[in-house]
Amino acid sequence: MTLLVPLHGIGGRGDLPVPLWLAIYSAAAAVAVSFFALAAFWSKPRFEPAAGGLRAGTPPRGPAGAGDVPLAWLTGLVDARTVRWLLKAIGLAAFGLLLGVAWFGSDSPSRNPAPTWLYVWIWVGIIPVSLLFGPVWRLANPLRTIAGWVPRTAYRELPQGIAYWPAVAGLFGFLWLELVFPDGSEPLVVAVFVTGYALVNVAAGIVYGPPWFAIGDSFEVYAEVLAKLSPLGRDSNRRLVLRNPLAGLATIPQERGMVGLLCLLLGSTAFDGISRWSAWTNQTGELGHGGHLLVYTLGLLVAVAVVSMLFLLAARATGAARIRPGGLGNAGLPGAFVHSLVPIAIGYAVAHYFSFAMFQGQEGLLLATDPFGRGWDLFGLGSTRIDYAFLGTGLIAAVQIGAIVLGHVLGVVSAHDRATHLFRRRQLRRAQYPMLAAMVAFTAGGIALVTAS
Repeated sequence: MTLLVPLHGIGGRGDLPVPLWLAIYSAAAAVAVSFFALAAFWSKPRFEPAAGGLRAGTPPRGPAGAGDVPLAWLTGLVDARTVRWLLKAIGLAAFGLLLGVAWFGSDSPSRNPAPTWLYVWIWVGIIPVSLLFGPVWRLANPLRTIAGWVPRTAYRELPQGIAYWPAVAGLFGFLWLELVFPDGSEPLVVAVFVTGYALVNVAAGIVYGPPWFAIGDSFEVYAEVLAKLSPLGRDSNRRLVLRNPLAGLATIPQERGMVGLLCLLLGSTAFDGISRWSAWTNQTGELGHGGHLLVYTLGLLVAVAVVSMLFLLAARATGAARIRPGGLGNAGLPGAFVHSLVPIAIGYAVAHYFSFAMFQGQEGLLLATDPFGRGWDLFGLGSTRIDYAFLGTGLIAAVQIGAIVLGHVLGVVSAHDRATHLFRRRQLRRAQYPMLAAMVAFTAGGIALVTAS
């Protein structure tokens, strides 16, 4: 993307405060050591829901932990009708402003804030908002609100087996636009995508009702997945509680579509890193428009396929024959361990988008002073420029490596806790070796992708 690519990432391995090989070995060792420590001292499940894996569309249940802290005052505040209407109004206003600026603002990406609002403020901003505040996107989702304006007495049933695949398809379209399409930062392209995406989801929401957004709206599904790792959750009585985030993570639905969604997120992030290597750019820099689309699309598909195969093989190699009866959901062993990919995906996203968001996010604020390119200066920021010096390369590299390592350690903890629920103790360690190997490979690969040039 002509506007966004140059600011994405930290550059090359020269930015690392330690040698690349040391960073990879140290991170992989941290993941391996955490696994063996868990195997030695953690033999019973602590985060499992009371009754098996959740299915798509199943109402969320309370976390399993007994140490949850009820937040009655916050429940009353969040569930108040005034707050709900305020969130809906904010969502609608933001959506209307994004569309208006994209369609009627400047046709130059350097003067129109809509691309930055979509790719940074929304796509990247979903991560901290969902982690801190839980599933707030669902409350503010403007597409839900618009679909609800159409009066219906009954809705169609969602087709059998559709679970999360519409969200996977929509997410692939967005990631293709961001990572493959060379003109993805053009305001008109953003306008067409957002309008088309909204029309499809609003129409489906009118036909199938609110359940559609829980499985078909890619941004809401993504936000809901991230929110599972929030310290804020709901108990069985729908009261807000302060919980162990890993208890919420264990309630991720065990569906094939959810496996596809998480593998797509990991694979697309891997391709994002590969496409910034000098070896890749040197070979593809002279391609024409058609050649660029073909090569980059194939690269994205291959990256997603490699990540998916690695995870699927590792999950299935744990040995379904040794599973305790009734322990698996619709997606088998991959579905049982798919929740462990969520912290890994978050770690990858933070590593890849941290500096990008810090710098390009400023551009979105500066452009917001004159969103329609009319020569305005609404916030008095006309002479302000992006501050590229407030983050040092050492800090950026530390955040990148730390996010990847922490994400994988949390993934190992989540996978181990699920394994203690599925396997008998004498089989526990051996069954997890394939998944450990995959985690170590993801760790080493993730660090190489964000630091090597």
